[in-house]
Amino acid sequence: MILYPNAYFERVEDITIEFLQKNKLKVLILDVDNTLIDYNKNLSNSIVKWAEELKGQGIKLYILSNTNKKEKVKEVANKIGIPYKFFAKKPLKRGFLKIKKELNEDSEKIAVVGDQIFTDILGGNRCKMFTILVDPIKEKDFWYTAWKRPIENKIKNKYKSQQTKEKNNVFK
Repeated sequence: MILYPNAYFERVEDITIEFLQKNKLKVLILDVDNTLIDYNKNLSNSIVKWAEELKGQGIKLYILSNTNKKEKVKEVANKIGIPYKFFAKKPLKRGFLKIKKELNEDSEKIAVVGDQIFTDILGGNRCKMFTILVDPIKEKDFWYTAWKRPIENKIKNKYKSQQTKEKNNVFK
């Protein structure tokens, strides 16, 4: 289903180099709001350390954000030391495909990481990229995101239920 991610993690820092290598992923396109920073624009040291470790292992990181607040995205990108694009209009394909072209990488080797199904996951899936859903850092959201959360939570719960059934079938 186009609304389901290829993988799910509670936090962005739970995405390991082993997981990326196993799935032949070389690039992570990262969302900002509630994926890397919380509502109050706090970027945790654990995320900075995680990003440094992945970059040290040869993984390319790139921020793609829907926010039109360039300075906010730029500040996060500078702290992590990665390129960025803002005002992306996800789930439209344009931003994802620009990054793909800029990095000269195949879609199958790119993962899109974010906390929203209707922007990050849908957009990444439409571009045939590997998609990774993470839980929002905090429950507090901007109004234009908050109204979608109950719908996204139903989809996420259905996805998790399906994953549990598939895992149980493997062990039978």
